[in-house]
Amino acid sequence: MKNKHWDWKINTSFFFCSDWAAMDVWKNPLLVLCFILCFSLQTHLSLGGDTISGNQSLSGKQTIVSAGGNFVLGFIKRGNSSSSNHYLGIWYGKVFVQTEVWVANRNNPISDPSSAELKLLDGNLVLFNESRVIIWSTNLNSTISNSAIAVMNDTGNFVLRAASNESKILWQSFDHPTHTWLPGAKLGLDKKTNVTQLLTSWKNSDNPAEGLFSLEVDPNGTSQYFLLWNRTRQYWNSGTWNGQIFSLVPEMRLNYLYNFSYVSNDEESYFTYSMYDPRILSRVIVDISGQIKVLTWLTNNQEWFLFFSLPREQCEVYAYCGAFGVCSENSLSSCSCLNGFVVKSPNDWGMKDYSSGCKRRTLLRCENNASSNEAENKFWEFSSTALPDNSHEMYSESDAACKLACLNNCSCNAYAYSGGNCAIWTEALLNLQQADDGESSAHTIHIRLAASELLSKSNGKKIVIAGVVSSVGIILLLGLVFLEIWRKRGSVVNPEVVEGSLMAFTHKRLQIVTKNFSEKMGGGGFGSVFKGTLPDSSVIAVKKLESISQGEKQFRTEVRTIGTIQHVNLVRLRGFCSEGTKKLLVYDYMPNGSLDTHLFHGKEGSKILDWKTRFQIALGIARGLAYLHEKCRDCIIHCDIKPENILLDANFCPKVADFGLAKLVGRDFSRVLTTMRGTRGYLAPEWISGVAITTKVDVYSYGMMLFELISGKRNTEQSEDGKVRFFPTWAASKLDAGEDILTILDSKLEGNADAEEVRKICRVACWCIQDGEIHRPTMSQVVQILEGLLEVNKPPTPRTLQVYFDTPEDIVFFTELSTSQSSQVQSNVSTSSQAKSTTSAGDKS
Repeated sequence: MKNKHWDWKINTSFFFCSDWAAMDVWKNPLLVLCFILCFSLQTHLSLGGDTISGNQSLSGKQTIVSAGGNFVLGFIKRGNSSSSNHYLGIWYGKVFVQTEVWVANRNNPISDPSSAELKLLDGNLVLFNESRVIIWSTNLNSTISNSAIAVMNDTGNFVLRAASNESKILWQSFDHPTHTWLPGAKLGLDKKTNVTQLLTSWKNSDNPAEGLFSLEVDPNGTSQYFLLWNRTRQYWNSGTWNGQIFSLVPEMRLNYLYNFSYVSNDEESYFTYSMYDPRILSRVIVDISGQIKVLTWLTNNQEWFLFFSLPREQCEVYAYCGAFGVCSENSLSSCSCLNGFVVKSPNDWGMKDYSSGCKRRTLLRCENNASSNEAENKFWEFSSTALPDNSHEMYSESDAACKLACLNNCSCNAYAYSGGNCAIWTEALLNLQQADDGESSAHTIHIRLAASELLSKSNGKKIVIAGVVSSVGIILLLGLVFLEIWRKRGSVVNPEVVEGSLMAFTHKRLQIVTKNFSEKMGGGGFGSVFKGTLPDSSVIAVKKLESISQGEKQFRTEVRTIGTIQHVNLVRLRGFCSEGTKKLLVYDYMPNGSLDTHLFHGKEGSKILDWKTRFQIALGIARGLAYLHEKCRDCIIHCDIKPENILLDANFCPKVADFGLAKLVGRDFSRVLTTMRGTRGYLAPEWISGVAITTKVDVYSYGMMLFELISGKRNTEQSEDGKVRFFPTWAASKLDAGEDILTILDSKLEGNADAEEVRKICRVACWCIQDGEIHRPTMSQVVQILEGLLEVNKPPTPRTLQVYFDTPEDIVFFTELSTSQSSQVQSNVSTSSQAKSTTSAGDKS
């Protein structure tokens, strides 16, 4: 092996130069002795080289590193500190977080890597464990056993080839992927041998053994890919290839990073991809969650960024929670056990491997007599969006008859009845998914439990009642004491914990903590906000909602959904109040207030935001919106992005506020401006023209806000000569002309900014406010641009920026009109002032 000017290295501290003969060492007896000793030792690889040749081996902590340092091959340890499991694997060499991309002996761990050995033997790569037993091999019938070498390539491909011919590949790791698919590798089918390259998930986060989930090409030869559970049950497919994307994977249209290609001929069919910028590290994995995940490495953040995952919802993964486990999108943990069941393997669940599922807390008792069984067993109703497989179906006249059929079968775990059809399950229940209240697609399943499971609750109540009666005097006395303390101190008992940290407050309690709503912090179209202090001294913000007509149950359900949405750039919902028409939301208090106070008003205590802070604010807002648009169970469109709705915490980290209000209040897609939610000046053109909105309206509003972040002023301002200057138009013209970009910067910054970052932000803003929504980026693309993962080209100037009134009264926006619509332009222009004058106060935030 060659490494710079060294011919080879041995696992001692002595190294020998290739120009050995030129060195006058033979006169020194000590060096001669060292030379003899070194040749008597078995040679091993040391750190740095990329090749294993015939007389070398890999053991212990030794590694080989690809020529450019991108990938490393060596032994890795997996598991907790007490685990002795080691594996031969490949990982990224330039990634801070060790990330494995290939594992050789994934099902046969090694306990002592110092005694294990990877070497070439008869033209094969062979891995011996500590007992000198072969546990992995390339298994080739090679004819060049004496001239094969193994090379770690910079692509992540570990190759066994002829030493004298680089193109003569005998074996390569790309043909035998584990759970990771790297750029340049194939995932497909060899039509001659019928052998597939497939990805298989790890068992759990610490165990690379083959898991339950795999991705492979359709063995029937169609141009689509399947995700399989246990290699048998298909639960997702890509759709067929149309020449550019797979029909059911629209995310592939976001191909600024990835160059996809699909090849099919008589010999093989496969899918592969490459990176437009090879400097970007990317990988595709089949995760332990059963989802395909596309990830890129963020160098600045030192973390993997999830580009997208498929299927989009966790509960679409078949049997993700195992037998008798329930999957729910609305809870902090996706998996839980049915009533009467407990986790079967807590250790596995702790490592996010839920496949072991749940087991009965109390075993069923069964006799030959159905009436006796009914006394021993009861049924508990569960609402699921999907019925488990493997049911035995029969006709039944009634629910009671179906129930009796289950009781008569000692193996029956559950039954379901609907319109004469009776289904009973004698095997484990798989793929249960929690249904929301009132969900139309829900199915009622009657789970068979030991009677004691259902009776224990009522017995527990009797015990509690007896205890209460026996100690009623003490309880009354304590109650009077606490009541007196509460009255004197004006304190509030802890509110009801609804889900996780989300709490249900009474209106009276919120009146007390806000001092009867006396300290108003602001207000907008959705209501007013008041400052409050909880008994534990934590400060909160309470928003009183207006025009909420939802019923109690619906409001609570939607609030719980919003309450589970957690992101560092979204304001955290602490709790809520729902008493008749009184609807209030409780949020974390943000000590630095809203973004507008620091940009525009110069209020006492406000801070002039430097450019670095502004850039981080722009990036944080983009991340929060990308999460709402793409990572939540239901896509959430904010509908009112503006500086007033961006709050800043103590460290000036931005938090998008009011993100759930559009969901709670509902969206009005009316063509009438006065009934439209949002704020004039940030509204996308399609809203004004009455087109049904998408997430791109938030992108438009975000772009308008970026201009204000740059200038430190409202986009529309009146100059000293009485004319209106529209800042986005002026900024776009400066950008288009290639002038000094710092001239558009907030004068308060005195030019102290990174010109390239200002240009990048300005370009992003111009792309975000393009007339047609199809030309605007997604928020996830905006994030990647700001993080430096994507380049942003010079944008065209939107037509909407070129059309405005030369008066101080208004700015008029237009959507791109077709030829048949162009006659309406003048009427839209002439009526805009009238529309403005009729805008209700509720539309102005």
